[in-house]
Amino acid sequence: MLYDVIIIGAGVSGSAIARELSRFEANVCVLEKCEDVCEGTSKANSAIVHAGFDAAAGSLMAKLNVRGNEMMDDLCRDLDIPFKRNGSMVVCIHKEALPGLQDLYDRGVKNGVKGLKILTREEALKMEPNLSDNVEGALYAPTGGIICPFKLCIAMAENANVNGVDFRFNTKVENIVKDKDGLWHIRTNNGEYVSRYVVNAAGVYSGVIHNMVSKDDDKIEIIPRRGDYCLLDKEVGGHVSHTIFPQPTNLGKGVLVSPTVHGNLIVGPTAIDIEDKEGTNTTADGINDLIAKANDHVKNLPMRKVITSFAGLRAHEARHEFIIGEVDGAPHFIDCAAIESPGLTSSPAIGEMVGNMLKDMMGLTPKANWISTRKDVMNPADLSVEERNELIKKNPAYGNIICRCESISEGEILDAIHRPLGARSLDGVKRRTRAGMGRCQAGFCSPKTMEILHRELGLKYEEITKSGGRSNIVIERTKNQKGGEQ
Repeated sequence: MLYDVIIIGAGVSGSAIARELSRFEANVCVLEKCEDVCEGTSKANSAIVHAGFDAAAGSLMAKLNVRGNEMMDDLCRDLDIPFKRNGSMVVCIHKEALPGLQDLYDRGVKNGVKGLKILTREEALKMEPNLSDNVEGALYAPTGGIICPFKLCIAMAENANVNGVDFRFNTKVENIVKDKDGLWHIRTNNGEYVSRYVVNAAGVYSGVIHNMVSKDDDKIEIIPRRGDYCLLDKEVGGHVSHTIFPQPTNLGKGVLVSPTVHGNLIVGPTAIDIEDKEGTNTTADGINDLIAKANDHVKNLPMRKVITSFAGLRAHEARHEFIIGEVDGAPHFIDCAAIESPGLTSSPAIGEMVGNMLKDMMGLTPKANWISTRKDVMNPADLSVEERNELIKKNPAYGNIICRCESISEGEILDAIHRPLGARSLDGVKRRTRAGMGRCQAGFCSPKTMEILHRELGLKYEEITKSGGRSNIVIERTKNQKGGEQ
């Protein structure tokens, strides 16, 4: 099949672009090397909606950050995504650094950020009593927010799919060439795909994809920048109510402390440049570093309540600027590269920008029947007792609790499996329902979730994975019943 547009990468940028293109009459396909959407940077980040005061004034990063922030309310309402404007604070703990808050304020005003205010020490402590005793002042941004990054990515991908966009998983791009007719031939481990236009939204691999088609003097290098995080139990989720940042450095915005939209507390990230594009292992040094830095700005951090640690990779490029546009010497090949923080916040605006770019280049016409909304996996906890009891009468699966920590029912997991682009792994279920994200970190619910995947998808237990690839849970059987499989 000849596609009009192929998007490489099903992270938050690729999914946003896919959703925007689904508005128009075009054959669009997304190629993803992993087994699901939201498998790279989009699944391991701070879950923050940035206000937009940090990026350099006049930069594309600043423009898309502020625009993406503005779009979040409507997007999250339409696609049923958890989102809260809790506000953010940049905390100064050295009196001589106070002018830096004014610099951030001025930059934010130039970027179009609304409601910024510089707080005195007393004002900051009144808003956040657990700030460090060394606090001298803070920059307050009421438009900052917290979001579920998994739901954001999955929702946009699902909505794109419902509107006709194809998704091809476990499909790794190996080479790209252009034929004499101007068509792009994309060779993958699962065969060849042909398209008139290509969008490179491959995250930490976006430099590799760019360099397949660019001129020799136009190569880019994407450096994986690892960030370690700690996630704390919901019991201490109210230790702070705003997202607390230190003053930024050339390595990024620093180690933040923030509530999550689901009621946990998150601490991180570090910023460590590495070579391995799959290097998401945490290290003792990284965790110790982030704890020490977080304690500089927030006191009495309850680190004994950590329920898990993890690491994510940002797609850093030396110029620290988004690279979005047609590649020089490669007509109809669009880069969406070097999308690091604030990439999550910027993603709706990135989708809008690239979608409009391709609409104009291709002369696309809007669909008459485009579906703009989507409902998430139903959460029975949002229902009244009477409504929940009625639901369980109609569908008893909603009364069978699979994940005790997060109170996730079999009904929710069935929904996650059978909805558009449904879950095919334990992590796929986890990202859609939170089964396995609680205090025991899937120690109790994994076998039960595997039973459901086995039953609903016809997968052998040996075929069920944690997150695709070779992450199999069951390697081989130790016992077999006579006459068949146990």
